[in-house]
Amino acid sequence: MFDKLFLPELPVVNLMIRAGVVFVAVVLLLRLSGKRQLGQLSATEFVVILLISNAVQNSMNGGDNSLAGGLVLAVTLIALSALVSWLSYRSKLLSAVFEGTPTLLIHHGRVIRRNMQRERLNDSELKVLLRKHGVTDFHTIDDAILEADGSLSVTSKGGQDYKFEEA
Repeated sequence: MFDKLFLPELPVVNLMIRAGVVFVAVVLLLRLSGKRQLGQLSATEFVVILLISNAVQNSMNGGDNSLAGGLVLAVTLIALSALVSWLSYRSKLLSAVFEGTPTLLIHHGRVIRRNMQRERLNDSELKVLLRKHGVTDFHTIDDAILEADGSLSVTSKGGQDYKFEEA
C-alpha cells in the first residue's frame, strides 16, 4: 500500500529526463507566443497555459502518481528554472532564447510597423497602453521599447524616461 504512495514506479532518472524535456519545450513554446506579462494575457492565452499544464502532465510523470515521483518532478523543474536563470545570466545568446530581447516600437515619434507586426501589436493596443500612462501623441515620444518582460519603456523628446507596465 505504501509502495505506491512513496516509491516511484519509474526510475528517478527517467522522471528527471521527462521533466527536463517538457520544461524546455514548454518554455520555448511560450517564448514563441510573444511578450506578454501575466496581467496582459487575454482569456484565451490564459486558458492555453492552463491546458498546456494539463496536457504535459502525463508526459512528465509517465503514469507515475507516487509522492516521490511528484517530488522528483517538482525538484527537477525548480532546478531547471534556476539553471536557466544562471545560464541566461552567463550567456547573451541563452538570455535572448529564454528571456527574449527588447523591441523598438517607436523611434523619433515614428511607429516601426515591421516590429509592431512581429510583436503582434496593433496601433489601437499601443495607443491604449500609452494613454493609460498619459501619453497621447506618438510625436512626443523619442523611443518606445517593448521590453523582454512585456513592459513598455518610453523616452520623451524632452528626455524624460517612463517605464510602463500593463496592469
